[in-house]
Amino acid sequence: MSKLKTITRRTFLISSAAIAGGVAFGVYQDRKTPPNPLTAPTGGAALNPFVLIDQNGVTLIAPRAEMGQGIRTTLAALVAEELDVAWDDITVLHGPAAQAYYNGAAIAAGLPFKDYSITEFQHGMGQNLDFVAKMVSLQITGGSTSIRDGYEKMRHAGASAREALKQVAAERLGVDRATLSTENSHVIATDGTKIPYGDLAVAAAKIKAPQTGLRDAATWKYLGKSMPRVDMVAKSTGTARFGIDTRVDGMKFAALRINPRLGGKMIGFNATEAEKMTGVDRVIDLGNGVAVVGSNTWLAQQAVDAIDITWGDAPYPADMAGILAKVNSALDDSPNSTLRNEGDADDLPAGTTEIRADYTVPYLAHSTMEPMNATAHFTGDRLEIWCGNQAPVLTRDKCAEIAGLGPSAVSVHTTFMGGGFGRRVEIDYSIYATKVAVAMQGTPVQLTWSRQEDMRHDFYRPAAAARFRGAVKDGRAVLMDGKIAAQSTTREVPARLMGLPAAGPDKGHVEGAYDQPYAIPNYRITGHLAEVGVPIGFWRAVGNSFNGFFHETFIDELAHAAARDPLEFRLEMMRDEHAPSATTLETVRDMSDWTGKTPDGIGRGVAFTYSFGTPVAQVIEVQQTDDGIAITRAWIACDVGVILDPSIIEAQMFGGMIYGLSAAVHGEITFADCAVEQSNFPDYDALRMHNAPAVEVQILASNAHIGGVGEPGTPPAMPALGNALFDLTGKRARSLPLMHDFDLLT
Repeated sequence: MSKLKTITRRTFLISSAAIAGGVAFGVYQDRKTPPNPLTAPTGGAALNPFVLIDQNGVTLIAPRAEMGQGIRTTLAALVAEELDVAWDDITVLHGPAAQAYYNGAAIAAGLPFKDYSITEFQHGMGQNLDFVAKMVSLQITGGSTSIRDGYEKMRHAGASAREALKQVAAERLGVDRATLSTENSHVIATDGTKIPYGDLAVAAAKIKAPQTGLRDAATWKYLGKSMPRVDMVAKSTGTARFGIDTRVDGMKFAALRINPRLGGKMIGFNATEAEKMTGVDRVIDLGNGVAVVGSNTWLAQQAVDAIDITWGDAPYPADMAGILAKVNSALDDSPNSTLRNEGDADDLPAGTTEIRADYTVPYLAHSTMEPMNATAHFTGDRLEIWCGNQAPVLTRDKCAEIAGLGPSAVSVHTTFMGGGFGRRVEIDYSIYATKVAVAMQGTPVQLTWSRQEDMRHDFYRPAAAARFRGAVKDGRAVLMDGKIAAQSTTREVPARLMGLPAAGPDKGHVEGAYDQPYAIPNYRITGHLAEVGVPIGFWRAVGNSFNGFFHETFIDELAHAAARDPLEFRLEMMRDEHAPSATTLETVRDMSDWTGKTPDGIGRGVAFTYSFGTPVAQVIEVQQTDDGIAITRAWIACDVGVILDPSIIEAQMFGGMIYGLSAAVHGEITFADCAVEQSNFPDYDALRMHNAPAVEVQILASNAHIGGVGEPGTPPAMPALGNALFDLTGKRARSLPLMHDFDLLT
């Protein structure tokens, strides 16, 4: 930790004021290079935006936020593999807010293609659109795109830096660069001479790096293996610094209360009782709520709770009946999208059995373990912010506006975060902290949300409804016609955060339904956008999270109507459509010893979802016990295209599934009198160790392109559990959460 602190203090200028010049290699040669935001110490060099070398060692910059998914480790391994540095000798830091760390894969992910059948031309089109992300400085962690964006970019950064170091060494030794090798942060000559990278870095930063290719996977020593996580020691010893751990000299502490009727105004408040409390420094009007600044967080929370506030109304219906009526009514409107329309879904083939089903899912909170918080220090001409966030440039620019500053006068320190799941793409908590800091000019203030404020002021996964119609004939599905209604995250979030207009078919609204690798001759999926007014945001797996439940539950219903084994029914439709997906399903079949038959008291369900470039199949087993239905075992098979770190992939698949199962069993945000009713984990619960399943994961690598791993484990979990409950009880799960309709062990 001392080394990390030293490098941070001496070499890492977070402020975008430091973005000037610098050398960037290889990865950006085809287009104008974004400026290098790193400034090196005397005797060291920032070779490119990802590699900083000085006499103390090598610092690798992770351009994406670490929120428990292990991304710092894998991104560092991509660079280290090509740079030839000893794993124990590296330090890994999050990159500053800078254009150089744009996420091109986030743009490609929005193209309206069926990912499983994407052509090489379409794949290349997506890659070539990364200039859009660069133009808008889209430095964002989300959409399971971190590795898809960094897979080649980070390796090129390491390879080109390595070759620059070798070129400088070759000139010093008077030999050809091709005769030199590298190992453990040294350039090595054929006669055994070793030159440390630290002795070459300054000169290497002054030359144009020689062009070079990437190493063959057969030679990898870090990639493809389970590496020690670079955050493991700090998190195991309690020394890791999350946003809530930030401490700055002279810091004060703040708490807030915002209008519980989301989007409503504050009519007025009386802070007399709060202002009488010893240790309270100030009560601040936030516009739609108030904050109290005091000597500690607990005092500030007690004081803000003592304020008498009159709230204005919300812009949406007062209760769930009115809200869901708006969602359901959208199903009768003209569709916004018809991204899959094969055959003739209006014509019911003769001799078929028709099936119809309606589904609903509720709003969901992100419920991160670390509540929203940010620390801000405003001095009049500069603003400094410390927080866990998924969008540093956006945080910088929006907070600069609040403080009346230019972006170059704002520094953003991105800390570890205790969960994100899309919630920390938002910047509301940083904006509130900035407002408080501006009111307390010259004093750093940490604003921490109570769990109640956090739960009741989320940007929720939207509630959704679906109307499915299908048909089977001779044991096969011949018709699938699905209509899906919900608010649109892909329209509302970019409009709220960046002012971007929305137009055209909304892919994110129907992902997980229109883009699944099933061969059904008459296959139509339409998306219907609902206008409700409840604030919504990106939630783990986004549209796939509800469409996976709708689609895979209905596939199971078709299989039952066809009197077929639900796994073999899926395989038959999948084998000729997409071989890697079929192999994934076959793998989970073999892992679980699936026979299609279960003894009394046992139920099994299968589900499959292709999302974020990765096919994932899951089998869930449930058992009837005296205390309720227990989720006993689970099997997961996934095909990530390229296996970079098996342990991290396994952990993400496991964690994604548990997140999905928790939502399926317990997750529900409801409204009464326009306010969210849930306030803490007792009424927004998650699976615990005693009611979570034993899990096995198998990772495959036959898919054409590298896929994401952070989110694809979530969508199939919900329908797999519902299908298992049907196998056990004969009752179909058509709405979530399941706790309302099934006697589950809690």
